[in-house]
Amino acid sequence: MKKKQSTKKLMAEKRELAMIEGILEGSPDGIGVVVVRLDCGCRKMAAVTENGEPASKIIMYRDMAESICDKCKEDNGAFMRVTESFIHWVEPLPSEEQQNIISEKVLGTQTSH
Repeated sequence: MKKKQSTKKLMAEKRELAMIEGILEGSPDGIGVVVVRLDCGCRKMAAVTENGEPASKIIMYRDMAESICDKCKEDNGAFMRVTESFIHWVEPLPSEEQQNIISEKVLGTQTSH
């Protein structure tokens, strides 16, 4: 049973990578993509510039679903329901200092789970 769950998680990450690539393709100024995972399984993503500004619209999606869940439709993926958030950086990576500055600007100073 546990193996099945880890396989499902791995597949979700592969689909996230496909979404990240698509977002970056349409965002020439993007140096990374912010990924916000919600407790319902939906995701919010957006490209970010070297100054920590948005480089794309926010994309919301749910793996293997036609649309996002009803809860997200009501609250637009409320901050209280975030389980993980991070920035997927593109090569060449910004300096660690720049990554920290952008992460704090975009994600705040909360600790990640």
